[in-house]
Amino acid sequence: MSVGYAHELPWREAEDVLAALDGEPWLACLDSNGDIAPRGRWTIICRDPVHVVTVRAGRCFLDGQEQATASLELLRNLVPTFRCPVEVPFAGGAIGFADYRYGQRHHGLGTRHVPDPQQPEFVGGIYDHAIVLDRQARRAWLAGYGTAEIQARHWRNVRHLWARIVAAAPIAPIPPVSFVADCAPTAYRQAVSRARDYIAAGDIFQVNITSRMWGNRPAGLSAMSVYRALRQTSAAPFGAFLSCGHDFALLSASPERFVALDLDGNVSTRPIKGTAPRDPDPVRDRQIAQDLRLDEKECAENLMIVDLMRNDLGQLARIGSVRVPELFNVEHFTHVHHLVSEVQATLLPGHDAIDLLRATLPPGSVTGAPKHRAMQIIDELEYSARGPYCGVVFRIGGDGAMDSSVIIRTLVMTRDRICAAAGGGITILSDPEREYDEMRLKVAALLAVFGDTAQRGSGDD
Repeated sequence: MSVGYAHELPWREAEDVLAALDGEPWLACLDSNGDIAPRGRWTIICRDPVHVVTVRAGRCFLDGQEQATASLELLRNLVPTFRCPVEVPFAGGAIGFADYRYGQRHHGLGTRHVPDPQQPEFVGGIYDHAIVLDRQARRAWLAGYGTAEIQARHWRNVRHLWARIVAAAPIAPIPPVSFVADCAPTAYRQAVSRARDYIAAGDIFQVNITSRMWGNRPAGLSAMSVYRALRQTSAAPFGAFLSCGHDFALLSASPERFVALDLDGNVSTRPIKGTAPRDPDPVRDRQIAQDLRLDEKECAENLMIVDLMRNDLGQLARIGSVRVPELFNVEHFTHVHHLVSEVQATLLPGHDAIDLLRATLPPGSVTGAPKHRAMQIIDELEYSARGPYCGVVFRIGGDGAMDSSVIIRTLVMTRDRICAAAGGGITILSDPEREYDEMRLKVAALLAVFGDTAQRGSGDD
């Protein structure tokens, strides 16, 4: 097996590198931001993909040409095999996302909602090099694979990029945007009540109910400027910026790891279920966090998704290897506290990252339990297609390692519109008013980037 390369570069801040790459049409950034430990060490930036796999309306394309091969199989065939250099976690491979509709298709489910034709269901870029920033050691690397000629070309290109980077480049002012929700507050609360009825009837144990808000995209507004503003106010360990051509960008400040796979076949997932607001008073803030840890409804919500993820991982795990090393741990983010657990397993021989994605999409923390029935109820009760929201951002390296995040706390920008979304898990103990308030809390940081705090609903009451 060949070995990738890693050449050290002078240190640059991720913020400054991103500013210099504004306007790149196929830019992928997996952006650890905020606290470095324990999961915020690396930022990975890729551009100029060798190949691009896309899915639109269930049809798969490679570099614009329709394919008979399924997208995940195509991706498996395109990711080269090589050993990643020890200095970095990723030196090339696949980076992309799978949206919620993509997960529905894998479960054989239809939808009553009309998708946005400007939003792809799946994108996977194949990249033969990456800029990797080690935030802990403050070291930067150009890493990749390929011939000496390819290496030399990438080295020239990154030196030109480094030469035009400006430290602390200002963010262009973000113009105000007004957002309108897909349903009125009363309708959202009614959806929560109907979800509780399904739980009481025994259809499900839990379901995730969400809402989307749209605003018109101002002419000339740079997606990168919006993302730079978002990452300043919503630092997150699993941030992502994916520019998929000129007319679509995904801007994520996700706090949630989905599924990770290491070189030894160890699998981990860290579902988030349970939310409480931060408080500027440190004493009150600590009390809120403690109350969250002891909240019966929030703990029940978390435990049900832990069981669901144990089942999902168990499909491909060695018998007896599924375990829960963390349960009901409170983690602290810029705007909220979250209740987080971890499920681990060991992958069966003969399976890989593609198999893991196929077995676990869409994420259990944003669907419900049992997953299949919960997804049917979601489609009935929600008022619009989820699109990328509640999907997955992923990277798969040439060494077979994978990491991924759940697409939450995310903005989606198309040629004409900007979409924000939020929601929460519903159990038999859920209060509709409290669930509506939690949804508003989660989406507020996204809308605040544009100066909008009203969150008007369609037919607002």
